[in-house]
Amino acid sequence: MSIWLSSANKAIGAARGQATGAAKRQIAATQADAMKQMVDFWSGKTTRPPARKRTRR
Repeated sequence: MSIWLSSANKAIGAARGQATGAAKRQIAATQADAMKQMVDFWSGKTTRPPARKRTRR
């Protein structure tokens, strides 16, 4: 019984580590995206219209 509980505890610990790592990566990605959006907003990128390409006839 002790061996079984030890194995179960090891498996649960590994799953917990994977979940924690995934959550940290998700938070980091969300924060990076929010920072990029703030910089784009305050630098005025949203006010400039996109440049149009000239077409040849």
